[in-house]
Amino acid sequence: MSHTHIIGGGLAGLSAALAVTEAGRAVTLYEASPACGGRCRSYFDHTLGCRIDNGNHLLLSGNHATMAYLEKIGARHTLGGPTVPVFPFADLASGASWTLRPSLGRIPFWLLQKSRRVPGSKPWHYLPLQKLGQSRPTDTVANCLPDNALFRRFVTSLAIAALNTHPIKGSARLLGAVIDETLARGGAACIPLFPRQGLSESFVDPAVAHLQAAGATVRIGAPITALPRDGGRITALIGPDGPIPLGPADGVILAVPPWIAAGLLPELTVPDEFQAILNLHFRADADPSEAGFWGLVNATSEWVFTKPGIVSVTISAANRLVDRSAEDLANIVWPEIALLLNLPAKLPLYRVVKEKRATFAATPAQNLRRPHAATAWCNLALAGDWTATGLPATIEGAIRSGRTAAHVAGVAF
Repeated sequence: MSHTHIIGGGLAGLSAALAVTEAGRAVTLYEASPACGGRCRSYFDHTLGCRIDNGNHLLLSGNHATMAYLEKIGARHTLGGPTVPVFPFADLASGASWTLRPSLGRIPFWLLQKSRRVPGSKPWHYLPLQKLGQSRPTDTVANCLPDNALFRRFVTSLAIAALNTHPIKGSARLLGAVIDETLARGGAACIPLFPRQGLSESFVDPAVAHLQAAGATVRIGAPITALPRDGGRITALIGPDGPIPLGPADGVILAVPPWIAAGLLPELTVPDEFQAILNLHFRADADPSEAGFWGLVNATSEWVFTKPGIVSVTISAANRLVDRSAEDLANIVWPEIALLLNLPAKLPLYRVVKEKRATFAATPAQNLRRPHAATAWCNLALAGDWTATGLPATIEGAIRSGRTAAHVAGVAF
């Protein structure tokens, strides 16, 4: 039987392993760190005295690859959220608040109701959003859309969240791909979802258990440090216990961050500019919104999630802030959260999680540097949210990339 070796236990690697295992091939997955999940994981924080997510991830019902992944590992029921598309926002500068409420069907009747739109926006302001996917490869979001209330009070937040890049520099085509699969398909594809308990409990632990039950081997704390090559193929993996020879029918799926992939294979062209994400977790109880989260405008904080005993804040495209101390960041963010949620001004216990290279910078130039799954080596495929998925670096993109790599493996290996 052919053996597929998957390097990297993030969501791309797990997705690839599930697809290859399902095809009936033997799989060994190697993860360098002590646990799988990559940037999508949970852990017990001793300072806060509770379990927290490494970061916040908001999913949408239109993320069909993600929903299929969760169904496969028996974890679809672990997601919670509202039963209808609802997105509450607050403008901390003006004190205004509103809720975006798309109608469920494809025909956007909701745009005819002022109370369901972004304040100050007109129904025709939304029409250019549907054309972003057909923009030129060099276009940015800001190049393609007018600077109006919709742009300032919604599109900017959406772009920064989806692209992890400000719309002034972010790829219009990548944001268009997100809109095409969600908002353009109607509210039924825009219902927000997030793990009830934690990212690991939804995305990682059930996947690892499913793989092991299917006979796959999952090795954690097992970095692969070199990929010897000869005659257009990978001949071995260099692991912690020495060389792992590859048979003539064996293959490799490389599902690691781009800088690690380039270190193993300097011949690869990969994205080389990155954006940070900051997540701040505060030990506090707050009344949730009807959605379970808030989007903020005119604030340092961007998305606020409430769970029992924890308020979590996400700040994307955060290169400008990432080198600030944790104390400084907490003192900047907490007054905004206290104002939003009517909480005491005194700073509670907190944890700041910094991902300095959370995603590639989703600019037009960096998008062109994303490689396809198939490579110059006949028994090697690539997976990762940084590969050419057609989407920004999201959970949906990571999971699709793993499935694509598994397909390439099945065809080529």
